[in-house]
Amino acid sequence: MSKIYGYCRVSTKSQKLERQIDNIGKAYPTAILFKEKFTGTKIDGREEFNKLLSKVKAGDTIVFDSVSRMSRNAEDGIKLYFELFEKGINLVFLKEGYIDTEVYKTSIQQSIDKTGNDIADIYIEATNKVIRLLAEKQIEKAFEQSEKEVKDLQQRIKEGIANSPKTQGIEQGRKLTTKKSIEMKDRMKRHLKDFGGTDTDKRFMQENKISRNTFYKYKREILEEV
Repeated sequence: MSKIYGYCRVSTKSQKLERQIDNIGKAYPTAILFKEKFTGTKIDGREEFNKLLSKVKAGDTIVFDSVSRMSRNAEDGIKLYFELFEKGINLVFLKEGYIDTEVYKTSIQQSIDKTGNDIADIYIEATNKVIRLLAEKQIEKAFEQSEKEVKDLQQRIKEGIANSPKTQGIEQGRKLTTKKSIEMKDRMKRHLKDFGGTDTDKRFMQENKISRNTFYKYKREILEEV
């Protein structure tokens, strides 16, 4: 009997898994979840993910909240995607459903049958290759976009910190971790646009009554955790 697995991952100890768990649970209530906190872009070293890969069999399904949870490294992600596809394992990406393995399978199954006419079959074969190539390019693009988003986020935060009037020319002090700082950084990760929320830097600072200097200090520390 085929099984449905869900994989949830965050990159730092301070990040929360709840959003991914909720998203997968709503879409696939019976999914068996594998969860871990892991820092890095390589597949190697993800203990829970490797356990999942050792259990999954042909006909089983692995659900990810996003393609970035499978791999933030495009090269590794593309390679693993096709390795699992060839083994008959279904992959589901809740935020990028257009590259689910079922969609890819449908695309390549749309190949046109040959007619027996040599000339016509040459065109048909070429058309079939194009269909498969376009589908594979979509998958490749999704992984590359995921990797780019991580790099862009890191760059935006660096630039925001560097351009802050109160941080220019000021040497950053020793990192001090307090309950208040942990709570504030967690709030920033959930609400700031740079981390997938809706608040601008200015709005967040106003609503949370946090100084500009402290705000950018926390933002820099979050970047170091990514």
